[in-house]
This record gives sequence, structure tokens and C-alpha cells, in this order.
Amino acid sequence: MTDAVTLAADILKEHRKSIDRLDAILVYTLGERFKHTQAVGRLKAEHDLPPSDPAREETQIARLTELADQADLDPEFAKKFLNFIIQEVIQHHKQHQS
Repeated sequence: MTDAVTLAADILKEHRKSIDRLDAILVYTLGERFKHTQAVGRLKAEHDLPPSDPAREETQIARLTELADQADLDPEFAKKFLNFIIQEVIQHHKQHQS
């Protein structure tokens, strides 16, 4: 291997190590988030509240879209990701009500 290829391989390895650490952070963060949304679902079920809150969802999407823009993350991707999470949470809340 040439020096340039070796250097590129080393740089690639470091980027991948960072990506792996960030993936772990994402997974643990989502796990923590879902612990709280599960508690919210149980609370909603106990008090006969609806599983979804469209006003809250709209506020969250706007807030996270702005954060995504500040973080140089595609806001459309952030919206899709948050909508996916919201749908999962609503399903969990519905399960608590059954």
C-alpha cells in the first residue's frame, strides 16, 4: 500500500469508530426516550387520555425541524424520523389502553 492509501485507511477507521460510538449513543438515547414515553402511555391509560396529542406532535415536529436545521441535518429527514418515532409511541400508548 502506498502512504496515501494507508493514511486514507487510518482516517476511514477513525471515522468508523466515531460512527460506531454515535450509533451506540443513538440506541441508548432512544431506549431512554422510550422508557419515558412508556410511562406517559401508562399515565394516559390510567386517566383515560387519548393515545395521541396532535398539538404536541406538531409542536415537537416544528421544534426538531429547527434543531435539525441548526445541526446541519436535513430537516425533511428529521421530520420523517420523528414521525416514525411518534407513530411507534402512539402504538405503544394504544397497547397500554387495551
